[in-house]
Amino acid sequence: MPEKATHDKQLKERVGAFEVPTFLLGVVLSILSAIICMQIIGKVGVTPNTSLIGAIVAMVIARIPLKSFLKFRSLERQNLLQTAVSGAGFSAANCGFLTVAIFFVLGETGFILPMAAGSLIGLIISINVVGNIFDSSIFPAEAAWPPGVATAQAIKAGDEGGEKGKRLLQGLIIGGIASYFKLPAAGIGIVFIANIFSMTALGIGLLIRGYSTTIFNGLNLGSTYIPHGIMIGAGMMALIQSIKIILRGNKDEKSEKISYTQSDEKTKKNLLQGVLLFLGGAFVLALVSGVTSQLGVGKLVLWLLWATFSATSAMLLVGMAAMHSGWFPAFAITTIFMTIGIFFGFPIIPLALLTGYVSSVGPCFADMGYDLKAGWILRGEGEDKEYELYGRKQQVILEAVGGFIGIVVVLLTMNMYFATDLLPPISRVFASTVAASADPSLLRTLLIWAVPGVLLQIAGGPSRMVGVLFATGLLINNPIYGVGVVLAVIVRLIFGTKFMEIRDAGLIAGDGLYGFFSAVIKALI
Repeated sequence: MPEKATHDKQLKERVGAFEVPTFLLGVVLSILSAIICMQIIGKVGVTPNTSLIGAIVAMVIARIPLKSFLKFRSLERQNLLQTAVSGAGFSAANCGFLTVAIFFVLGETGFILPMAAGSLIGLIISINVVGNIFDSSIFPAEAAWPPGVATAQAIKAGDEGGEKGKRLLQGLIIGGIASYFKLPAAGIGIVFIANIFSMTALGIGLLIRGYSTTIFNGLNLGSTYIPHGIMIGAGMMALIQSIKIILRGNKDEKSEKISYTQSDEKTKKNLLQGVLLFLGGAFVLALVSGVTSQLGVGKLVLWLLWATFSATSAMLLVGMAAMHSGWFPAFAITTIFMTIGIFFGFPIIPLALLTGYVSSVGPCFADMGYDLKAGWILRGEGEDKEYELYGRKQQVILEAVGGFIGIVVVLLTMNMYFATDLLPPISRVFASTVAASADPSLLRTLLIWAVPGVLLQIAGGPSRMVGVLFATGLLINNPIYGVGVVLAVIVRLIFGTKFMEIRDAGLIAGDGLYGFFSAVIKALI
């Protein structure tokens, strides 16, 4: 009994973000995470979720037989460490390195520093916003947030052992083996955690995109802007639905029984504050980059308004996709706003700055959401509201610290990568797109295909995000993932989810760990 009492006390322990041992270790691990993730996105083109890596490193450190490391057996400290680590990795690779590389490709290196500043502003704002609206009616803590569930389950199983540990280990092994054979273990695991309608829509979208040439007699959807049009329609309707929920309150029967830590009134204020901060950030970016001289007063106002709207919309859309499915098509969504920006007639440099600013907000919003979900589970799923809000605040602080470290690491190391032409592939895509001219037929395609996106989103409703998830599937070329998701949906309908409890998180974790280490090996070869 005394041992249990000690354990319960440890679970409720309030750990501050600036507690010296936790903060210093978090900084060291964040620097390493940023460097590794930059290398991976340059060589492999994608960035793995480093939350699980941070969690496992924290668990290993906690078991070092030295007195100074014993305090890291606290689940809250382990959660804070993985929050900082994942924040640094995502900000360095997906926000900082990706955006500054656009200007290296364009041969406009004089704009690298202003772009880095803009990316830092964008990601800090998005981290602050999700910290303020997490566990609200539009971003509930009880929603799926699958990678967050996987991280929390890994930390808990490592602490408790027993049957949970066995189930997690089984999932880890199967997930790692499946990933080795290019099978979508993470997608299968997510199906048993996430909303089944959302995952069905994602799976169908992935299958249609992956096999479009067969289905549509040679038409490759990836070479068209049809998926982008559907996402525009579904995304705009999703935003309208979310605003309606905040203004009128969520009348869903299930939602009325949930006590959110963020009221609709607070959420409304925090979102408005986020919009104003994005506007201020866009203005600062325009000033420090000097693009005000390239734009007349009218164009400058339009640029500021479009940057603000695009950043806010991209952040929320990426967050919704991440919350429901574990996928966040940040770059595809950025491409949509960038493409529309071309039709506004913005010059290349202002358009490139806008693109970098918008692409910086989504990844850290999604990552922060995953980390907050993990923390919410570890802290008792909101049973103690005061304790939950305190822990959440510490996570937001350390995610922001990790984000700052990530951008600094980019600025200190980017020239090594530029010298060897090791750049994120999406940076080249963005650079070539901003240099393109407007095509009237493209705008027509976007508007026409926005209609089915609107209808799908209306049919599925705001809680299922069918339209957004279907469009997400269409934007991603990964047919085997679609096969895995659809088959897993069928299995879930027949057998339910109980037999997969904990194992589903293990599949996600195993897939993620194998993906991380295999990417590291590829990056180093």
